[in-house]
Amino acid sequence: MSFKKAINSLRFKVMGRLTKNVGKSYTTPNTPLTSTSQIKKILISRPNHKLGNQLLLTPLIQELNNTFPNSKIDLFVKGSIARVVYKNYKQINTIIELPRKPFNQLIKYGFTWLKLKKTKYDLVINVDKNSSSGKLSTKFARSTYKLFGDVDAQIINNFDDYEHLSKYPIYNLRLYLQLLGLPKNNTDVPVLDIKLTNSEIEKGKEILNNITKNNKPTICIYTNATGNKCYDEIWWNTLYKRLLNEFPNHNIIEMLPVENISRINFKAPHFYSKDIREMGGVLNNTAAFIAADNGVMHLASASLTPTVGFFKTTNEAIYAPYGNGSFAINTNNTNIDNWIASIKNLLDKTT
Repeated sequence: MSFKKAINSLRFKVMGRLTKNVGKSYTTPNTPLTSTSQIKKILISRPNHKLGNQLLLTPLIQELNNTFPNSKIDLFVKGSIARVVYKNYKQINTIIELPRKPFNQLIKYGFTWLKLKKTKYDLVINVDKNSSSGKLSTKFARSTYKLFGDVDAQIINNFDDYEHLSKYPIYNLRLYLQLLGLPKNNTDVPVLDIKLTNSEIEKGKEILNNITKNNKPTICIYTNATGNKCYDEIWWNTLYKRLLNEFPNHNIIEMLPVENISRINFKAPHFYSKDIREMGGVLNNTAAFIAADNGVMHLASASLTPTVGFFKTTNEAIYAPYGNGSFAINTNNTNIDNWIASIKNLLDKTT
């Protein structure tokens, strides 16, 4: 194990012990919440720098905007990716950014935590129940109402999809507000949405047209993923050949990762960009996106594109794409014929 990994492992263990008894239940203020107009300043804590985890937060922000339309939302995050993801979310007020590498910027790291004390919030929400930093920041912030993120038994018993990282914070919020006196909310949980502008979508269409040079619907694949979530070249080449054979009336293109690599050896027409919103604009114009579990899979979902996510090590109940016809496939208990049938069914519904 490298020195960096050893330090991070120790940090996670220490933080876990420090926060194991933090936020085990809802705070219970003496006065009930009688009107949504009482909530004007909200803080969401998600101190994580990964693209996927920031995108998975977008349904909660939409939920808060729908419930408290006159409120402003601050975000406590890590790194700068949130500024790109939430660029078009008008209700976002301040983004408090922890440095991605805290040991290299200890003074900045400390002062960023102190910023949490500057504002008196009406509501603070920790998104991830397993985040020690999220729990600590929720406890540290000043607020009338606090949600630490633990899932209530009522939610477990009433919602089959309560494990999903986008959904359970919303179920938690709805139950909490109901307990505080507000009416029950039974509307659908919002989908991931990066809120692309018309100009971003039109630019994406132009880029896609320059790649395909025809009017056929397009399937986009993405062959990269981190660690053991990634499928090898044999797996991807086998799937790519089947897609070509099964969907002759569709274009099949590959979106390349920042490393500019391809596990099908660049056999398909391909697209490369480091601009997240430009990538989203292209994806919005495709008929379907196919990838292993990764941040770009969530970007496709947040671009309102029908998304197929392949899972073999991570839990699809937590990270599956949803909405717009999207779904997850566990490749441990299915085969390629199952995958093709599911993709065909998706395309029949969406194209």
